Amino acid sequence: MADESILPGDGEVPDEIVRSALIHASAETVFAIVQEPGWFINDGEYREHRITTDGPVTRVLDPVHGSFELTVEVREPPHRVAFRWLGGGMGEISDAPNNTVEFVIDPAGTAKRNLVRLTVRERGFAKLGPDESVRRRNYEENLRGWEQQLDVARSLAEGGCRGTDVDAPEQSAGEDAGSER
Repeated sequence: MADESILPGDGEVPDEIVRSALIHASAETVFAIVQEPGWFINDGEYREHRITTDGPVTRVLDPVHGSFELTVEVREPPHRVAFRWLGGGMGEISDAPNNTVEFVIDPAGTAKRNLVRLTVRERGFAKLGPDESVRRRNYEENLRGWEQQLDVARSLAEGGCRGTDVDAPEQSAGEDAGSER
């Protein structure tokens, strides 16, 4: 099977990334994690961020990667939240090239067993400038990064970090809780 995290050198850079993971937790528990602006800015391990808000703009200060600005586009607890990355420069928010990142939480288990599918959809790579090599690098890095971030969300939801209400995972033999592609 080909590595989907690397594009062929001659292929066009897709506009979106879609990745999913099964998580043994309630939708409310997973939503408590993914609703935090910038929770996914890390290197595969959750870090606390300094988060400030000024009107519609949220600034996330990561101790390793620096400052990021975004807006909350959609917030529908406990099933959906979407953020818009803000590009630098002057002008209105809508003037800057930017990506949207949407998290959707769907039930995947039964009433007796909490199991949800967390799907991340990042869109907007085609608008990130005329340089194909830069768009390609951003796409490939984010494609691999979302696999890490979904693992972080799963660990937080199933392990009870950050004080979330956690539902104990009940995994039956042969059941795969891994990322889906």
